[in-house]
Amino acid sequence: MGEDTSAVPPAPTPGEAFKYWLKLGFISFGGPAGQIAMMHQELVERRRWISEHRYLHALNYCMLLPGPEAIQLAIYISWLLHGVRGAVMAGVLFFLPSFVLLSLLAGIYLSFGDVAAVRGIFNGIRPAVVAVVLFAAWRIGSRAIRNEVLLGIAALAFVGIFFFRIDFPWIVLGAGLLGALGGKLMPAKFKGGGGHGAANKTYGPALIDDDTPPPAHAAFSWRKLAVTVIVFAAIWALSLLALSGHAELLQMGEFFTKAAFLTLGGAYAVLPYVYQNAVEHFGWLTGPQMMDGLALGETTPGPLIMIVTWVGYLGGVSKAVAADPLAAGVAGAAVATFFTFLPSFLFILAGGPLVEATRGELKITAPLTAITAAVVGVILNLATFFAWHTFWPKATEAAPFAGPFDVIPVVIAAAAFIALWKYKADIMKVIGVCAALGFALSFIR
Repeated sequence: MGEDTSAVPPAPTPGEAFKYWLKLGFISFGGPAGQIAMMHQELVERRRWISEHRYLHALNYCMLLPGPEAIQLAIYISWLLHGVRGAVMAGVLFFLPSFVLLSLLAGIYLSFGDVAAVRGIFNGIRPAVVAVVLFAAWRIGSRAIRNEVLLGIAALAFVGIFFFRIDFPWIVLGAGLLGALGGKLMPAKFKGGGGHGAANKTYGPALIDDDTPPPAHAAFSWRKLAVTVIVFAAIWALSLLALSGHAELLQMGEFFTKAAFLTLGGAYAVLPYVYQNAVEHFGWLTGPQMMDGLALGETTPGPLIMIVTWVGYLGGVSKAVAADPLAAGVAGAAVATFFTFLPSFLFILAGGPLVEATRGELKITAPLTAITAAVVGVILNLATFFAWHTFWPKATEAAPFAGPFDVIPVVIAAAAFIALWKYKADIMKVIGVCAALGFALSFIR
């Protein structure tokens, strides 16, 4: 029996929506592009809960925001369908399976990470991470850097963070100012790209169609905006107040709040900032541990920014925020995750009504174009840093090329990059093959 695509589909009940968002939380592999594609196939094409135009309108807004765009898109669509309750439901279910899984893996990692075979697996994974991050820089750069001016901004960002150790927030600010200035002096160089494709397909009438007015709960008012911002500010302040007796957890809460507002350009863009602080400044975990967490983040469902759960867990244990290591790890993971994702709900619940009230094509601004170009340089720096840790495993900052140069990780990294770049191999499969290779090498090295 074929489905009738000539009639508007029935509105999903909260229970039906709950089942879908929970399922998505368990199968949301493939990074933001994969997650956005999954939602499009299910919500636009199959279930027709939202039309193509409305879906892309929401996506364009989410792409302009700091934070993980896929989870913010899920929050936005579920908010349109079921209000604040729907927003919270979709957002929490999107990252909850990943939170539980990464916390479990972090506990296992700390307990068994020194076993030779386990160490071998991660020795195979680390070169793959170098390739994955380098590939991310190439992938983003090929879309974002369209002329010599944007290439210059990317190069300046790399030089600034690599040679002069300029903090990531200052690089973002500097790039934004350059973009604002460049947009006035040479607008053609800072013109935004073509967005997310033409919205010219139709799959039948949708529940939230092109001409469907926003639901009552999505109506914009300055009073509603002010109340929403005040409520979120109160939640944030009270949450920090609850941590005031735990210095390390309070530090995590403050740091991950800042990180959440700096996640422009996706998770890879903020990773250098998280690395710079979590490893070098706060000492919550080591560089190799950060790389191991990134590899696991790539192979588990949920947004890649869930690496913060790993960082929080290991930080909680290393700083002994509780007497029991399990409690310490879970406390750190929960704080890192909560403060990272809280702003995502704010952006949608506060900004969504305004976006719905001014529906139309959203332009990528010149400052954002410049920031995206700078992000490419920052990601390239992260790949360089990871490569240094992997190819010279005994090197230190004082002696950056001390110890033997390990050729095998170079070969693995090169092969992984070629697989990703030339053969479009799946990231999880590449990491899996490298992990198996590292496991095999652990018995002969």
